[in-house]
Amino acid sequence: MSEPSPEVYESGRGMDAHNATMREIRAENDASYDPTEPTRVWLDEDNTPDGMVESLTIILNTGGCRWARAGGCTMCGYVAESVEGGSVAHEDLLTQIETALAHERERDAQADIVKMYTSGSFLDEREVPAETRRAIAAEFADRDRVVVESLPDFVDHEKLRDFTDHGLAADVAVGLETATDRVRHDCVNKYFDFADFEQACAETQAAPGEAGVKAYLLLKPPFLTEQEALEDAVESVRRCAAVDGCHTVSVNPTNVQRYTMVEELYHEGGYRPPWLWSVCAVLERTVDTDAIVISDPVGHGSDRGPHNCGECDDRVQTAIKDFDRRQDPSVFEQVTCECELTWETVLERERAFTGPLTT
Repeated sequence: MSEPSPEVYESGRGMDAHNATMREIRAENDASYDPTEPTRVWLDEDNTPDGMVESLTIILNTGGCRWARAGGCTMCGYVAESVEGGSVAHEDLLTQIETALAHERERDAQADIVKMYTSGSFLDEREVPAETRRAIAAEFADRDRVVVESLPDFVDHEKLRDFTDHGLAADVAVGLETATDRVRHDCVNKYFDFADFEQACAETQAAPGEAGVKAYLLLKPPFLTEQEALEDAVESVRRCAAVDGCHTVSVNPTNVQRYTMVEELYHEGGYRPPWLWSVCAVLERTVDTDAIVISDPVGHGSDRGPHNCGECDDRVQTAIKDFDRRQDPSVFEQVTCECELTWETVLERERAFTGPLTT
């Protein structure tokens, strides 16, 4: 298991050049954020092992991902929305939780599942102190399930006990991105291995009560063609679904975020976000796996988000959301467009990531 120390993030891992470039890009950001306000809060529905349930999602404003501070992932700009200085006080984090609860009360709702993301690792006690984690667990003890985000380094069954001892089902959302170590290291610039993900899954299984992992995969990291990205995503879904403890796989098509290497490539004509048809193909080809496979394309239909031709994007997005609820691939038979032929041509003929055949 990789040790979660600052030294491990660069020393001996061949990532120094990537990280140095990422730090230069992120230095262009001069925005500041209020440590007492969550980044975002919203109500939605989620497909869980308990079925479709109402969810409350809270993006906590913390000091940001430790790995991103070193340089970080080529596509992730979330650290640009983090509080400067690397930490947020216990009292301020609880104020953010209260703001999220007020948002829920204003809509006369109480979600069954609460999802808490930090754009880093909720289980990293430098981002969210242990006392804060325990206070948050107690606050949501009347819910059915919580989802927290973490790199695999910080997943520990004793930390999960803070939730499961309250009778809560606890899921850890792990940004695995791909099951292929080479792609994760060279294209995403993430330091851990698939074996570390498997160990994190094992830690959830060692926790008392109900705990598991929700794997997040990245469809089309930089430096892959559309076909390579599609095949890697399909294989990654299958490998994740075969790991004990991983009950859900979320396929996240890349969107071009600010202050990232992907944005630099995008502006130079060296990157196109994935086609929505590729999302459909991944979901169709992995529906037989022993896991819930979902996707929620962010920024669909925009130039910086996953898109087709512009005419069919909303219809295809609706089909994807319908699949998330029903896990029925027949929904994709209801949407067609002439641009499917263009997408198929791209899969067949695109040979270099630096020259996308379409925009």
